[in-house]
Amino acid sequence: MNKQQLVEKLVERTKLSKKDAMAALDGILDIITESLAKKEKVALAGFGTFLIVQKKSRTGRNPKTGETITIPEKIVPKFKPGKGLKEKVK
Repeated sequence: MNKQQLVEKLVERTKLSKKDAMAALDGILDIITESLAKKEKVALAGFGTFLIVQKKSRTGRNPKTGETITIPEKIVPKFKPGKGLKEKVK
């Protein structure tokens, strides 16, 4: 499902106008993004938690040359599904 399809489902469920549904979804995504940028987690009970994790640097291999390379540490967003979500997608 893409963003447009998600908005259409939101319109069906909530009876919001398409414009209001898009604004609501954009607002939610902006809030989650801004919170993660501040390294804050966003926990939605029963659904899951959006958080930031720091991956340590590690060694790897260049697939073209086989040469050993160092992969630098980086900060990445992560989503951990909650119990309710896990139970619904079994």
